[in-house]
Amino acid sequence: MEPAIMAEYSETCELCTSTGGDPLWGNTLCRVVHITDPDYPGFCRVILNRHVREMTDLADEEQNEMMRVVFAVEATVRQLLKPDKINLASLGNMTPHVHWHIIPRWQGDRCFPNPIWASVQRDGALPPVTVDIALLKKGLVARLGESTLTSRGGSS
Repeated sequence: MEPAIMAEYSETCELCTSTGGDPLWGNTLCRVVHITDPDYPGFCRVILNRHVREMTDLADEEQNEMMRVVFAVEATVRQLLKPDKINLASLGNMTPHVHWHIIPRWQGDRCFPNPIWASVQRDGALPPVTVDIALLKKGLVARLGESTLTSRGGSS
């Protein structure tokens, strides 16, 4: 049985009605955004540019392209920030719209070794980590090519 085809846009979906973070890179399929979170510097998301609930609702080529972008973000964040670990997550329980979280982790962060959504284990003892957004964008362009990002939804 074929997966249900979802609407291209949902007025009730926060990832359809906003950028979902600070835009870094994008193409016709997806966009990369940075999430400003002092506890998890370098936290990025890769967000599909249309409203689809599951990765298996995408064509094989789109699945491959989406993961190519996720892996490029991971590699760029690793190179620039040198975290102890990277977490990749695609949950969508609260926001059923295809998106991936790329989260750099340090042994001293608030929840390590548990997921960032778990109970806090300690006060943030994270060493100062500076995210240079210009270098992050430059790294993504080097791995993915020039961005064709345009404003999506209500935010830019």
